[in-house]
Amino acid sequence: MTQPDDHPLRCFTAAVEDSDMRLDRYLGRECPDYSRVRLQEFIKSGRVMVNSTPAKPSLPLREGDVIALDIPLETTPSPLAAQEIPLDILFEDNTLLVLNKPAGLVVHPGAGNREGTMANALLHHCPGIGVAGGVERPGIVHRLDKETSGCIVAVKTEAAHLALSTQFASREVEKTYLALVDGVLRMPHGKIDAPIGRHPVHRQKMAIVERGRSALTRYRLRASQEGKSLVECHPLTGRTHQIRVHLKHLGHPVTGDPAYGRRGSHTRHFLHAWKITFTHPATGKRLSFTASPGSDFPAWALAALDE
Repeated sequence: MTQPDDHPLRCFTAAVEDSDMRLDRYLGRECPDYSRVRLQEFIKSGRVMVNSTPAKPSLPLREGDVIALDIPLETTPSPLAAQEIPLDILFEDNTLLVLNKPAGLVVHPGAGNREGTMANALLHHCPGIGVAGGVERPGIVHRLDKETSGCIVAVKTEAAHLALSTQFASREVEKTYLALVDGVLRMPHGKIDAPIGRHPVHRQKMAIVERGRSALTRYRLRASQEGKSLVECHPLTGRTHQIRVHLKHLGHPVTGDPAYGRRGSHTRHFLHAWKITFTHPATGKRLSFTASPGSDFPAWALAALDE
């Protein structure tokens, strides 16, 4: 798809459970910030491509279909304010940045939250970042929950955004998380294969549901002490709250997680994006980065990472 530099682009890949779903229904689920009518207008005006071909609203999707939505600038809110907020930069070049996001920093603005986010900080640090990823999410390719710390990638160009979005959608990006969980795991390693969808009652939460989207997480125990376990997690899919929901399903919720476990005396949930590996969109080189967990993780857990 050809798009002007000021037009944000969103890309998705249909999963096996999306087979035979109408294109307009799929976009309605993936883009809740736009009405079904507005999304149909985008489709009819040629702003939606399926496998690089213009499609009709009623098109039934197949597993692996790549959907690209080109959103006209006039449909997006006004630009955000650039703010001088410290960034822990692990890597930076003319194409992208890899950051170690601290717990407590929101990635991009949401309802009633227009300032103090990583997106505001990126606009200040990279004035030329423009609208790569959209004016509401400048430079943002993927996200971490507010309380989750660790590796996150941001881009400076629309081409890099499209390339990395495609890598995430096709599961070419390798991610490793560290989670401090309640209890001591009986099995030192394993996999959690359980579909995830919206909680049937509490709509702001996710849950294991029969007709949810497929979700797979591999894990291994790194250490246990003081009634807690340090678990290394490898999400092979990218569902919302996947690791937190899966660890709860395992019987060991993330420590300090009020949504899926107990907050207790903690001020955050202890989930950390430890490592990330991806292909640089400009050079084609495979790159890996590691962000050490903060000192709020127990000393025994940090020591276990050196073993």
